[in-house]
Amino acid sequence: MTNKRILACSECGSRNYSTHGKEKSEERLEVKKFCRTCNSHTIHKQTK
Repeated sequence: MTNKRILACSECGSRNYSTHGKEKSEERLEVKKFCRTCNSHTIHKQTK
């Protein structure tokens, strides 16, 4: 079973991306993605 993960920009806090992942994963996902608000590539972290 998978659940929906929301990714937020670490610079501005904008929630730009969503993805699916394992339900019992305890680690927070961190991915470098493009943020339209910051207009640059930044680290996006998984929110609760």
